[in-house]
Amino acid sequence: MSLHPEVARVTARVRERSAAGRRAYLERIRAARLEGPARMGVSCTNLAHAMAASPADDKLAIRQQRVPNIAIVSAYNDMLSAHQPLEKYPEIIKRAAREVGCTAQFAGGVPAMCDGVTQGRPGMELSLWSRDIIAQSTAIALSHAVFDAALMLGVCDKIVPGLLIGALAFGHLPVIFVPAGPMTSGLPNFEKAKMRELYAQGKADRGQLLQAEMASYHDAGTCTFYGTANSNQMLMEVMGLHLPGSAFVNPGTPLRDALTAAAARRVCGLTALGADYTPVGEIVDERAIVNAIVGLLATGGSTNHTLHLVAIARTAGIAIDWSDFDALSAVTPLLTRMYPNGQADVNHFHAAGGMGLLIRELLDAGLLHEDVYTVMGQGLRHYASEPWLPEGGTQLAWRAPPAAPADQDVLRTAAEPFDTHAGVRLLQGNLGRAIFKVSAVKPEHRSVTAPVRVFEGQDQVIAAFKAGELARDVIVVVRFQGPRANGMPELHHLTPSLGVLQDQGHRVALVTDGRMSGASGKVPAAIHVSPEAVAGGPLGKLRDGDVVRLDGEAGVLEALVDAAEWSRREAALPAPGAGDHGYGRELFASHRHGCAGAEEGAVSWAA
Repeated sequence: MSLHPEVARVTARVRERSAAGRRAYLERIRAARLEGPARMGVSCTNLAHAMAASPADDKLAIRQQRVPNIAIVSAYNDMLSAHQPLEKYPEIIKRAAREVGCTAQFAGGVPAMCDGVTQGRPGMELSLWSRDIIAQSTAIALSHAVFDAALMLGVCDKIVPGLLIGALAFGHLPVIFVPAGPMTSGLPNFEKAKMRELYAQGKADRGQLLQAEMASYHDAGTCTFYGTANSNQMLMEVMGLHLPGSAFVNPGTPLRDALTAAAARRVCGLTALGADYTPVGEIVDERAIVNAIVGLLATGGSTNHTLHLVAIARTAGIAIDWSDFDALSAVTPLLTRMYPNGQADVNHFHAAGGMGLLIRELLDAGLLHEDVYTVMGQGLRHYASEPWLPEGGTQLAWRAPPAAPADQDVLRTAAEPFDTHAGVRLLQGNLGRAIFKVSAVKPEHRSVTAPVRVFEGQDQVIAAFKAGELARDVIVVVRFQGPRANGMPELHHLTPSLGVLQDQGHRVALVTDGRMSGASGKVPAAIHVSPEAVAGGPLGKLRDGDVVRLDGEAGVLEALVDAAEWSRREAALPAPGAGDHGYGRELFASHRHGCAGAEEGAVSWAA
């Protein structure tokens, strides 16, 4: 199948826009490769430090410098269900590396915070910055310059983007991402959401709410709804950075362990010491970035990746913006229905055909670049497959995915999509540019024109809801929530209350320069509004009672205020010192003050 003309056009536009930055990036990583295996430039004293605690056989191999030495970088902790399975991975990896004559060392750990734990709390204001800290921690782990390749062990929201950004800073190294997989299905997501709404209305108590939440989040593994964590796994696969089909295999299974061991063996064969050298910086090119956007759109994935993919691309010398997402969304069909875009979870998606079927459909429709580099070799067609272990066997193999989806309520073919347009759109107008996740919102709710009620924090919104002040047609505006203001916390905590208002028959929407997360729900939301209010963005001009038009179909976000009056207004400013201290926020002042805007990826290292 030939490449879709619009995908080709967007790719050409990105390539032209990125020419200078990409050229400079490739020159840097190719120069690093020319230096040869890093250990050859390390002094005897330094090398002795690096292998002092290694077993005797590994020490001999590292000393001789003839076989690859693999770095393990992990986000393991046992508080977070998604990362708890990673505890046992290093030994699996080291054993598998030795089987093919290589060595592996645990090079470093990175922080792993959970947005689900910090949701609605001050700690959420550190969440976005954790991505950049993870990137820096990854760079520190690899800075010892004694590694020929790396395995990245991480799953959740900011962790995989941070690991990839850090890996791309060492783009001359081959890198494979090694996931943990989702927990088994628990309480259905729609039942959990209903209990949250009942609690918001005072019709359920805290004990009932906690019981529902524990029945949903109940075991080791990633949360099963299709939020940022599972969008991460989809992206790593469609970018060719996983082993095929490894995204959604449950932890603690023989297949999961076989995939982990296979990743270790595979990365050993990709180093500059062999004939199949495949550095991560060459894999992540303009085509891979466009493939990632298409995969995100086709699955109705997390809006957080309208930030993270921009930051990832930027690290590899590639410039993308929200107009690229919008143009691709117009030609990308929506092929999945997973919560919050449907009732199913990722386990249902995987059973229905999963990533292998999805990638095959997108390739056959000409919506993905097939001629890309991957960790499996040339061509994305490697990923139109699924892993399996023959019954009673231990030898990992791949086979073709099902010819048709096993459940068309969860996964569709490109010929019979859920929607001919994808899940994320760009809104523009006199209030700036914003992201709108349409795939989770019913068509009748995608356009709202109503008076606004302006708030400067989500606690104010909750208080107004409980007081009955929002029981009407209203667009709730929450400003001073951008990266420079307070680190751009997610406002998912507002979803139950706004959902109740919508269920009561009111026309309701949210407009914010903050984030809404991969779990954003059924209420229309214009998020990541840029420029943000604290940087002089027009959200600061809004006053209670102004009428705003949010139209997800037409791509419009505008204040219906007389132009002369609008131009005369001065933008409001946040209260001085708000949110500057407590929960460690004072340690991240430089991140807030020096970061780029949301459409530039909100990166803190190169504003």
